[in-house]
Amino acid sequence: MYNGAKVIDVHGHMSTPPQFRAFAYNLIALRGGGEGNLQITDEQMETALGRHLRLLDERGIDVQLISPRPVAMMHWEAPFLSEKWTQTTNDVIAQQCRMHPDRYRGVAQLPQSSTLNTSNCVAELDRCVNELGFVGALINPDPGADRQTPGMNAAYWYPLYKRAEELRTPLIVHPSFSRDPRVEILPHSYQYNNFTEETLATLLLENSDVFQRFPDLKIIICHCGGSLRRMIENGTAVKLGPDVPWTRIELKGTGEVAGGSVGITGGHHTHVDAKLDVTNNLFFDACAYDPVFLEAAIKQRGPDNMLFGTEVPGTGSGVMNPFNNRPSDDLIAVIDGMEFLSVADKMKIFHENARRLFPRLTL
Repeated sequence: MYNGAKVIDVHGHMSTPPQFRAFAYNLIALRGGGEGNLQITDEQMETALGRHLRLLDERGIDVQLISPRPVAMMHWEAPFLSEKWTQTTNDVIAQQCRMHPDRYRGVAQLPQSSTLNTSNCVAELDRCVNELGFVGALINPDPGADRQTPGMNAAYWYPLYKRAEELRTPLIVHPSFSRDPRVEILPHSYQYNNFTEETLATLLLENSDVFQRFPDLKIIICHCGGSLRRMIENGTAVKLGPDVPWTRIELKGTGEVAGGSVGITGGHHTHVDAKLDVTNNLFFDACAYDPVFLEAAIKQRGPDNMLFGTEVPGTGSGVMNPFNNRPSDDLIAVIDGMEFLSVADKMKIFHENARRLFPRLTL
């Protein structure tokens, strides 16, 4: 709890027993998408969830939205295998939510494919929301892991956007891995892919007409949206004093033309002057473990557009934060210690923004 309200973590991934990954391997090896279903008893599942629930308790997280492990979504496989695996994954998430209805809410995997537009995801989204009671869905901006899928501003995504808007179901952008051979040398290269794909998704959604076409669509981009801004841009959130409310920057020209802009005359405008206001549609989670980075991200995005996220248990669970000698993903105290945030700002991040964005989320 924080200040009397439940702490809602919008960025969690499922913990599973060994049978879960074994079933995935058999699907891939035997190429038998129509054969058999995974069976995991509640007792077997509870054993796998023990550490997960303990870590939530230790970090003060009351409710966590759990989604698939992104590196295991299998979007790059043949569509018939991906569809079977997606349904299996969502059934397991539903089982965990049924077992612990006070702690977990479901976020769906979708049967994405770079060879099919997102209309093939609509039926599973409907099933997860209307039958399984899920509150959101995870989307991978590069399901083929080859950077050939159309950008998130493209018509390829419109069928999914349309149905998510109709269902009032936020979409959470979380990449998987890349098969780019240049990154093979990097340890945990999927982290680099997270950074690049989340940054690109943010920029494409900020600089396109997606939210004009789908004005009620809500999209959350994980890990603070990828990279921070290095330029002062329209839409950047600022707080100019302790008694001044958060506001958004409106750029004004200086009358100067930058060096190298030879031959450009008249009024000088940057592309960001025409950027649309997407602050009612585009949001970010606070899942970043370097407190300096996280502070800058909250200052740039603004507390109205940040949701609490930890990825507990995950990469940060076994890495200590040298600033406070606590596990890196123990983030409540980190955010609570940010003096530029008021108590009201922190309440938005820890509780209120999630309640506002996820209309199907009941506590």
